[in-house]
Amino acid sequence: MLTALRERTNERPASIVDWDASTSTQTIRSEGTPITVAYGDGIGPEIMSATLDILSAAGAKLKPQTIEVGEKVYDRGFVSGIGPDGWRSLRNTKVFLKAPVSTPQGGGLKSVNVTVRKALGLYANVRPCVAYAPHVSTRSPGMNVVVVRENEEDLYAGIEHRQTDDVVQCLKLISRRGSERVIRYAFEFAQANEREKVTCLTKDNIMKLSDGLFHRVFDEVAQTYPDILAEHLIVDHGIAKLATNPEYFDVIVAPNLYGDIVSDVAAQVAGSIGLVGSANIGHHGAMFEAIHGSAPAIAGKGTANPSGLLLAAVMMLQHIGQHEIAERVQRAWLRTLEDGINTADCDDQPRATARVGTKEFAQAVIDRLGSSPRHLHANTPRVPVPDWPMMETVEPSANKEIVGVDVFVDWRGNSPEILAQTLQELDTNGFALSMITSRGVKVWPNGLAESLCTDHWRCRFMIAGGQDTANHEQINGLLSNLATAHIDFIKLETLCTFNDEPGYS
Repeated sequence: MLTALRERTNERPASIVDWDASTSTQTIRSEGTPITVAYGDGIGPEIMSATLDILSAAGAKLKPQTIEVGEKVYDRGFVSGIGPDGWRSLRNTKVFLKAPVSTPQGGGLKSVNVTVRKALGLYANVRPCVAYAPHVSTRSPGMNVVVVRENEEDLYAGIEHRQTDDVVQCLKLISRRGSERVIRYAFEFAQANEREKVTCLTKDNIMKLSDGLFHRVFDEVAQTYPDILAEHLIVDHGIAKLATNPEYFDVIVAPNLYGDIVSDVAAQVAGSIGLVGSANIGHHGAMFEAIHGSAPAIAGKGTANPSGLLLAAVMMLQHIGQHEIAERVQRAWLRTLEDGINTADCDDQPRATARVGTKEFAQAVIDRLGSSPRHLHANTPRVPVPDWPMMETVEPSANKEIVGVDVFVDWRGNSPEILAQTLQELDTNGFALSMITSRGVKVWPNGLAESLCTDHWRCRFMIAGGQDTANHEQINGLLSNLATAHIDFIKLETLCTFNDEPGYS
């Protein structure tokens, strides 16, 4: 996929690029690797200009294409914050350097970050969280953790519904394919960067099917990397351990929501969320960004710290094969930290000597290009291009049989016994009512009076009368009878066995 991009890095070095952040245009006087650039919102234009100035001065061989994303694009009616021209550029360059974007409040508007990740299949979010003690305050000076977060599934699939007056739902989706590729990426990253251990974080003691699948695939993939230590921790225990003893970890891989939380915790434990870059990697492209927001409160003041975006750009250079330039930029940035030059967000650091603005910080880094840090370790992470088989852990199709159905109903009564009696008096078309829950709590039969009941009820019907399996016609008949009785069903889930193993909780 990105082999061609790597080959293009052998072209002659680019001359200094003229960046005009006020109009989001730039000119370049020689060829380089095509990338797509978005200046974003809030402090985005300031930190992007600073980052591009540093890359240009360092000799990065880039041919940028600028696109608009964010607030101005939302205002033009594009609910994802990115228009057709932007998509064309992204699909052509396959490399996206993006400043922070603001997602306006309001229904129907989508996050640019989430949309790009899903649309282009950027399934692995890589966030290196490194301590820069003593120049950035931290209680864990030896911390060097990389969080690899699944980017497309889990609760971030964004499938939500309001089902009753009292209840909304958000579906948690975990797939074998989605789990396998991000877990494999974590092991490939560890291998490429000579890391020794990969830790998987889930909550499969509670979500035994969804998180259980992620854990099971992790164990399967780990067997193909015998030289890398693999372990699993329950996510709450893992986060507690990360906060108190981050040196215990090396590479962490987790489903989307846990990975989001874990990576922010790791960044803050290391010293600052503002000093962490992020790479979003897939088989069809990559996006590089800071993990902080657009900070509109300080936009235009020239005080923002460009470090997070700059370190994301360093990973971008590694990804497209410009390793020497990446290391040159990171060494200069580390030397700038060592010399105590900080922006306003970091001027309380113990060895700060000068407080500067965004442009001045960028110039300080440029002035130190060719220098090396005195004692901080320059270790730019290699971000591998995924070119390995995706589906080595696929299981054969199982024998799937319908054995029941969960029917969710909107019912205003407060007595599960009355609801159960109403349902049992109906023709249930070959099914028998076996259980009623409210918010996942069993309230019939043998429920407790103390359990809170809402207007949202899950009514479980299982096959009856000596049947081995059910079919969709029976389910349709059940629903038809419920509708005739004015039972407001709002959702159903078929209950299936797979090779005689229950596929439901």
